[in-house]
Amino acid sequence: MKSYLAAAVQMTSVSDLQRNLIQAEELIDLAVRQGAELVGLPENFSFMGEEEEKLAQAEAIAQESEKFLKTMAQRFQVTILGGGFPVPVGNGKMHNTALLVGPNGDELVRYEKVHLFDVNVPDGNTYRESLTILAGLRMPPIYPAKDLGNLGLSVCYDVRFPELYRHLSQMGAEVLFVPAAFTAYTGKDHWQVLVQARAIENTCYVIAPAQTGRHYALRQTHGHAMIVDPWGTVLADAGDKPGLAIAPIEPSRLDQVRRQMPSLQHRVFI
Repeated sequence: MKSYLAAAVQMTSVSDLQRNLIQAEELIDLAVRQGAELVGLPENFSFMGEEEEKLAQAEAIAQESEKFLKTMAQRFQVTILGGGFPVPVGNGKMHNTALLVGPNGDELVRYEKVHLFDVNVPDGNTYRESLTILAGLRMPPIYPAKDLGNLGLSVCYDVRFPELYRHLSQMGAEVLFVPAAFTAYTGKDHWQVLVQARAIENTCYVIAPAQTGRHYALRQTHGHAMIVDPWGTVLADAGDKPGLAIAPIEPSRLDQVRRQMPSLQHRVFI
């Protein structure tokens, strides 16, 4: 693992696939021009609309999203995480899939979101992800990127389940991805503290791309894509507009924190 710059992309995706991909390409290009070698896109980066509309277009969204990620990674010679897009599985269901692609355009690893957001939010909005999304059955993977460290995947609502991240740290994770489309209501109180907690308790870097603003109907997201270091320090925060959070990933900082706070070695119940 070497020192490098990572970027967490912040978008306002809508129900227009091509428009979203144009926005994503512009932000990837901006990240690369600023020196980023690892770029994370948020959940729903390629499509964010009504679930019925997403299901109707799922095949096209899945194909175009994968093609886009592989093309961008190869063109810019960087590693890119597509933080969540629908992949149809039949019977009116989809997997919410995160895909990691390497600089040569090859798929490195994928993860199908296991925790589904079925919540009545106090602001009056109701979310039932399970109506169209089929939960994944496997714990998220680690990808041992030689220069970038051991990368652990997750998606949005997963951040509320610390056992998932403990699994990733036990598998050797050094950098955790938390791509999200956090609701505006829950995000204002919970987003930053949850991202910091996952970093602190696992002494890992966390790269958390995000959706921001209004997308359709009443759907509004919190924003504040961020990168947090293993001590829990917020290194970069994208605020509430589309843009980037960029920060260095430093192996020396990771080693320092893990020496000073060796909590992973002090676990009693494993």
